[in-house]
Amino acid sequence: MAIFNLTINGKKQQVDVDPSTPVLWVLRDHLNLAGTKYGCGIAQCGACTIHLEGVAMRSCMLPVSLVGNQSITTIEGLSEDGSHPVQQAWLEHDVAQCGYCQAGQIMNAAALLKANPNPSDAEIEAAMSGNICRCGTYTRIRAAIKTAAAG
Repeated sequence: MAIFNLTINGKKQQVDVDPSTPVLWVLRDHLNLAGTKYGCGIAQCGACTIHLEGVAMRSCMLPVSLVGNQSITTIEGLSEDGSHPVQQAWLEHDVAQCGYCQAGQIMNAAALLKANPNPSDAEIEAAMSGNICRCGTYTRIRAAIKTAAAG
């Protein structure tokens, strides 16, 4: 076990965990931030996507020991009231069906728009291709990202 001082959603947090513990489990089991979901456990589905210094990362395979002084943003920290443009566009386009993948989808889309404020359809497809939606709402996801980019 080791003590890690983390900055999560702008707040300093201290956890005492095994250095190999994935950030996903630190968030969910130690800090009660359950918005980040467990999907596949092998960084292939995107349900666990967070931002590490603003870059979309899969938290299920990211050991807490590799975070260092980098700040983490989870879906809970994207906006306090759901007012982030991507969250608003998700509602406008009624993207979610079962909703399980949506936190990861939103986090990945927000990182995409931060890096590329006006992506083409091909750029959206490439950036979002690693986030799997079992319900198949990909058309609405793309439309929501376009709306968030325009807003």
